[in-house]
Amino acid sequence: MSQFKSFEEFYPYYLEEHRLPRTKLFHFFGTLGSIVFVILAIFTKTPWILLLAALSGYGAAWLSHFFIEKNKPATFKYPLYSLMGDFRMFFEILLGKHKIL
Repeated sequence: MSQFKSFEEFYPYYLEEHRLPRTKLFHFFGTLGSIVFVILAIFTKTPWILLLAALSGYGAAWLSHFFIEKNKPATFKYPLYSLMGDFRMFFEILLGKHKIL
C-alpha cells in the first residue's frame, strides 16, 4: 500500500528525489523524447515506436538517478505517481519554475 494518499502528497517527495539540476535536465529531455516518439507513433501509425518513447523517458531518468542523483528511481515503488511527476516537472521546467542548468 502506498504511503501517499494523493499525487499532491507525493509530489514534494518526488521533487526531493530530483534535487540536482542535471537530474531534472535528464528528465526533461527524456520526457520530451517520449512526447516526440508518441506523436510520431500516432502520425505514422507505427505502434512499436512507443517502445522508443518508454526507452527515452525511463532511460534518461534512470541514468540520472543512478549516476547523478545517486538514488533509486521513484518509478520502482510509485510507477503512476512517478510518471505524473515527470510530466508535471516537465511543464514546470518549461514555465521556468525549476533550474536545469
